[in-house]
Amino acid sequence: MKILLTGAAGQLATDLSAVLKDAGLSVRGYDSKSLDVSDGKRVMEEVSMVKPGIIINCGAYTKVDLAEKEREQAFAVNKDGAAHVAEAARKVNAVLVHISTDFVFDGLKSTPYTESDATNPLSVYGESKLAGETEIMERMEDYIIVRTSWLYGKSGHNFVKTILKYAAERDFLNVVYDQVGAPTWTVDLADALLKIVKSVQEGSKEYGIYNYSNEGVASWYDFADAIVEEARASGMNLQCGAVRPILTSEYPTLARRPAYSVLDKGRVKNTFNLTIPHWRASLRKMLRQMGPGKKEDVLA
Repeated sequence: MKILLTGAAGQLATDLSAVLKDAGLSVRGYDSKSLDVSDGKRVMEEVSMVKPGIIINCGAYTKVDLAEKEREQAFAVNKDGAAHVAEAARKVNAVLVHISTDFVFDGLKSTPYTESDATNPLSVYGESKLAGETEIMERMEDYIIVRTSWLYGKSGHNFVKTILKYAAERDFLNVVYDQVGAPTWTVDLADALLKIVKSVQEGSKEYGIYNYSNEGVASWYDFADAIVEEARASGMNLQCGAVRPILTSEYPTLARRPAYSVLDKGRVKNTFNLTIPHWRASLRKMLRQMGPGKKEDVLA
């Protein structure tokens, strides 16, 4: 069963492509230049030619703050792009696996969000991703939407690499402590998606929405403090002497973010028999894989 992967140059898809190929699966990946999901005609042409059994849509507009100024672009990719991929998947009878976000929630809860909780995004990015989910659900039944949170990996731009960059240059860092969620390593999510894909290939029809993040809970401050500590332990030479907690109000951003976006992962664990690592253990593993290296190598 062939797999078509969109957004192949992104941080998740980079690790996912490697995981799928290592498992011996046939994967055809497209970055945003070779297949722009906002171009419905191109998407339909390519999917009709390849005729995949599974499409994994990692194509997304993810610039959360810039989306407040670029609403049209965000919706073109996250809403219209999802609709185009869903239409093409339906035409060739492919199962669609689509990556979504915790930002579809408003963060007003104080217990982990389940898949059935009411959505209420606070940002254009969250609105556009939720609109993409809706487009998929209105167009097909054979879909798996995976909502995840706080993604980081060795590829692309993410919080871990930003903290490492600033920690190498500054004496201290100020990081918000009143936003709480769960960091998620792209490799762990890729491993989970591999299990989901294999389940689909074996004939499973457990379609619907699933939550996935690493286990545990952290604020951005907790996460940053752990990054600095684990990076030093792995041999990186950092200038930063302290990570200081601050309020969100002390660090205003264009986009509003949910104060609490911890995801309940019971459904995905039970359905696909997943054991999910704790976020700190995964952070440690990734940083040790990176090794001390040269600053420019670590932050590339």
